Amino acid sequence: MKKTIYLLSVLSLFAFSCESDDDFTEPIIEVEVEDEAYGNGFLVTNQGPFNNGFGTVSFIDEGFSAIENDIYQTVNNDNLGNIVQSIGFTEDNAYVVANIGNRLTIVDRFTFEEIARIETGLSNPRFFASVDGKGYLTNWGDGADATDDYIAVIDLATNTITNTIAVEEGPEEILYNGTYLYVTNQGGFGVNNIVTVIDPATDTVVTTIPVGDAPNGLELDSSGDLWVLAGGSPAFTGTETAGSLSAINTTTNTVSASFDFGVTDHPNSINIEGQNLYYYLNGEVFVSSTTNFAIPTTPELTGLSLFNIVVRDDILIGANPGDFSSNGTIEVYDLTSGTIITSLSASLGTDQIYFNE
Repeated sequence: MKKTIYLLSVLSLFAFSCESDDDFTEPIIEVEVEDEAYGNGFLVTNQGPFNNGFGTVSFIDEGFSAIENDIYQTVNNDNLGNIVQSIGFTEDNAYVVANIGNRLTIVDRFTFEEIARIETGLSNPRFFASVDGKGYLTNWGDGADATDDYIAVIDLATNTITNTIAVEEGPEEILYNGTYLYVTNQGGFGVNNIVTVIDPATDTVVTTIPVGDAPNGLELDSSGDLWVLAGGSPAFTGTETAGSLSAINTTTNTVSASFDFGVTDHPNSINIEGQNLYYYLNGEVFVSSTTNFAIPTTPELTGLSLFNIVVRDDILIGANPGDFSSNGTIEVYDLTSGTIITSLSASLGTDQIYFNE
């Protein structure tokens, strides 16, 4: 957590003669004040109601002892807009995406005081990443139109949109590996099956990489390979397809390995911790090694009802939105023992989890 440092001049408690005044220098004491209330813990997005109202952000301390809901409203006496979709980060700021509200709210990530907001030039925004003073925000456009999807390029010094990059249908999660931006194209209201590769030096699409249907998450492993989890086409589309996992060589931007699940298996929420790759499927959490991956048959945790998971230091934090009509919960599990540590009441539509340090 950052600290604000105040320099305090200490007044002498003793009387000095007039002759000594010219030679006397008041000592300076540095006092550190931990006034950034939302560092060294977890930020949680809560989507909020779908038809009206607004989404929220919660904060959980690092020890999982307490949760504070509605932190943006508390600090700013305002709301974040309809459907809080995700949060992206720079070193000092957080970028809160309101999907239906077509709004990006920029706040200090440690105090949650609003810095600026962008409310024009966005159309169904989804996820944010930053590269060297620029922000990249995925936009679906009209979810029923496969031709109007784009990445908004934002000057982070002025918080203005300076460019757009046209991409294929349904751009979702976006990740920077130090060279390229990688975007999962899930498909909007349809189903897509590619990862778009963007060069941030030129803000152009370098290539697209075919993966499984409806890619829903991507993570880098310790060797720099990109793993993409695809949920597969669900049954309600009329053409159900299997979920899959693809490993991409980021030097060649080609798929080096792929693994198919059962046709009725639709995994989501990929996480990589060390050499362990975790994902969520049918109320269970599975893990396998990125160095010798094989689809596991025995789950680490069972009997869950989660929307997203995050793994850190053998602790799994899961977002349970419930029925999306009442407050959700954050559930914390010890992966070593397979037992629940605690459950904390969040807000309506509990969704994404981010470590904030």
